[in-house]
Amino acid sequence: MKIYKQKINIESQSQIEFIDITDKVDEIVSKSGIREGQVLIYSPHTTASVSVNHNEPMLIQDFMRTLYRLVPVSDRFSHDLFELNRAKASDGRSNGHSHCKVMLLGISETVPIEKGKMMLTEKQSVFFVETDGARKRDVIIQVLGL
Repeated sequence: MKIYKQKINIESQSQIEFIDITDKVDEIVSKSGIREGQVLIYSPHTTASVSVNHNEPMLIQDFMRTLYRLVPVSDRFSHDLFELNRAKASDGRSNGHSHCKVMLLGISETVPIEKGKMMLTEKQSVFFVETDGARKRDVIIQVLGL
């Protein structure tokens, strides 16, 4: 078995953003030379997610509206009470809502590879989901197989 790993650098522009990284992941899978196996797309951040879904603009608006409704920014989050948490220094971001959104979405996706291509349907795309932007981020792509 062969393992190939590469990072993708991403710069989000807004607080919540669905960034289609399918083409970048495809390039890495191709570059790996692995024909049969799987690809892991992993976000090493506690306020950013990875998701596979349909890349349709109105649906993305629905995703964002649903996230805002399920975890409103205006709710009170204990994480945001920095003055009570003296154990760790704060980065100054009131982002408890972002951590909660990622708990719902998850931080990785695994997609099978067949004949050197991800087994996604024509309606599926791989998204990096920013919930605490605008920021510079990394996504780790690990391809495993033969």
